[in-house]
Amino acid sequence: MGGSQVLQSSPSLQGKTLQKQALEVAGAYQYVLTVIFMGLFFTLLMVYLLFTPLWAFSVLYLVWLYLDWDTPNRGGRRCMWMRNWSIWKHQRDYFPIKLVKTAELPPDRNYVLSSHPHGIMANGIFCNFCTDSNSFSQLFPGLWPHLATLAGLFCLPIYREYIMFNGLCSVSHQSLDFILSQPQLGQVVIILIGGAQEALYAVPGEHHVVLRRRKGFVRLALRHGASLVPVYSFGENDVFKLKTFAEDSWQHLCQVTFKKLMGFSPCIFWGRGLFSANSWGLLPFAVPITTVVGHPIPVPRCLSPTEEQVDHYHALYMRALEQLFEDHKESYGVPASTHLTFH
Repeated sequence: MGGSQVLQSSPSLQGKTLQKQALEVAGAYQYVLTVIFMGLFFTLLMVYLLFTPLWAFSVLYLVWLYLDWDTPNRGGRRCMWMRNWSIWKHQRDYFPIKLVKTAELPPDRNYVLSSHPHGIMANGIFCNFCTDSNSFSQLFPGLWPHLATLAGLFCLPIYREYIMFNGLCSVSHQSLDFILSQPQLGQVVIILIGGAQEALYAVPGEHHVVLRRRKGFVRLALRHGASLVPVYSFGENDVFKLKTFAEDSWQHLCQVTFKKLMGFSPCIFWGRGLFSANSWGLLPFAVPITTVVGHPIPVPRCLSPTEEQVDHYHALYMRALEQLFEDHKESYGVPASTHLTFH
């Protein structure tokens, strides 16, 4: 298709009832609370129940966890009913979040969608690819999206089931290879390339991507002949404020060390208060997020790609991402003088 296509039915900001506003706040807030607390809560609950008359519940779940351990590495367990919950539409409308298509992605091949920036909680990526609130299935018919995330999250009881139902899978090599090796084409792996490191640069108004040394996604695409697709979410860095530290400071060193040990970066961030925009809290700021899906880069299949091949397609990808950003930035509130900063 020639131009961009947007499928998004959010009502305008004018004329919203108090009930609608409350539902939107609930939609945005539940996502934050779920990401931060759900895994920890159910982990502690399972441990607590072991020392109560209800200990059998924890034991039975541990048996289930053992039997089901490998599911996150075998495509997960998608639940279309859950992907269509109304709460996701309220979350979408709160910011609002939009999904923009700039090119056709035929379902006769597989894709590696490489997404930037990570932001603090990847609100746009979750809403657009882990739910159908912006009609991904209509914009990209025949494609099956799988958002890859930290393998450690699938060790957390109950939370692992919750995120798998939304289409998340492990970011391990085994998991991604399994998905892209399926006989049914149209498999889409979405990877937040910058990961936890990129979250440390999620400063409002700035556009930093951690990419220069991240080449594993290119090797993955080459091994399976999957097309590379750049994705950029404008506004993702603006929904929270972030306390940053100089790269030579002890605080930044602690963040990086923690990330190496645990897989995620501890960030000091805040949004607005639940009942007042003038106070701080965990509710994200209502800033528009627009996820733009770029043109696919055809990649040949090569089971053992050379470093020269990897570097070649990595360079092609970086140029495509930069061009995507430049082509769309002014349409989504980014000044013409602002450019991507690669790390």
